Parts: sequence; structure tokens; C-alpha cells
Amino acid sequence: MAFDFKKEYKEFYLPKNKPAIVTVPPMAYIAVRGKGAPNQEGGEYKAAVGVLYALAYTLKMSYKTGHGIDGFFEYVVPPLEGFWWSESGVVDYRDKGAFQWISAIRLPDFVGEEDFRWAVEEASRKKKLDCSGAFFYHLEEGLCVQMMHLGPYDSEPASLEAMDAFARENGYEPDISETRRHHEIYLSDPRKAPPEKWKTVLRHPIRKA
Repeated sequence: MAFDFKKEYKEFYLPKNKPAIVTVPPMAYIAVRGKGAPNQEGGEYKAAVGVLYALAYTLKMSYKTGHGIDGFFEYVVPPLEGFWWSESGVVDYRDKGAFQWISAIRLPDFVGEEDFRWAVEEASRKKKLDCSGAFFYHLEEGLCVQMMHLGPYDSEPASLEAMDAFARENGYEPDISETRRHHEIYLSDPRKAPPEKWKTVLRHPIRKA
């Protein structure tokens, strides 16, 4: 059976729908940086997601090609994730056009930068897709507060307020910066599920107050 990150690391992908403190270990991602509203037709975000999945599945199926990856095992492609901010430093849900983001998909630990570069070349050639904007993103989030948000993305502020309040009650404070971002992990396909059933992991970096 293929390795499934969501099932093996439930602490990070399947939290409860109430805030909790968690320490997130270092992880590597395929990532694309951009700006603008995620639901904009023909916008940067949808193009970025297409590139991410093209590269993710190229790596997943690499064992069927001549490219061998040391330590490879079959796995389920992890869910789409996003790191969000704006020039003002605050994610304003009323002005999605001002969003800046890094859209990402986690990589297994056995995938290195050389394998990533191979996937960019392979996907560009086979799929006739411009993957030049993708980059290998290594991140150690560390100490965070997180919870499962149930419902549409526009209702996230209520969950974020609960997370920040929980952090302060437990002796922490928000630590969002240019290197530590508002983080979302998307567990639902908005094309298939109604908004009231969407599941999104919300995560904010924190530090001791």
C-alpha cells in the first residue's frame, strides 16, 4: 500500500477543529511564488497549481522511468498547501487581489534538489508546460498553533481569532514574519465538495510571549 502522509502524520494533517500547539519539523516542497486572487480565471494561482501537480506526479511516477531515486517508495501525493501574506503583512480576505502567496506540495524526504531539477526538465518536455517558476523550498516551521477549519475560506478569520486567543492564553504570541507565514493545507477538492464541507488546516507560527 502506498505511503500516505495524511495518515502517517495525522498530527500535522488531521488536527481537531479546535486550536492546539504543535512543533512542525523541517520539510521540503515543490513551490511556486505568485500574487493575486486564487479564484481569478487565467490568474497566476491556477497556473501555479497546474505546475505543482505536474511536477508532483512526475516525481511520484519516476520509478517507471529511467530516473532512479535512492530510497524511493510508492506514496500518495500530499495535499496542496499555501503560505499567504500581503504587502501590509496582514491577510485581508476582503481584498484577495492583494494576496501574495507561495503555493506548494510537500516532497518525500528522499527527493533531493537534483531530483527536483530532473522533474522540472521532464515535465516541461513531456507536458509542454513552463515549469521554470517552480523552486525547491525547504522550510522548518517550528512552533505553531493550528486547527482544522470547517467551511468556506471566507469564514477562516473566526478560526484564526480562536487560534491566536488560544496561543495567548497559553503564553505564546503570533510570530508571523517574512520567513514565517500564515499557512493553509487543503484537504478538500472545492470542485467536488460544497463549501460548508471544506476542510482546511490553518497554521500560524508562534513564539513564547
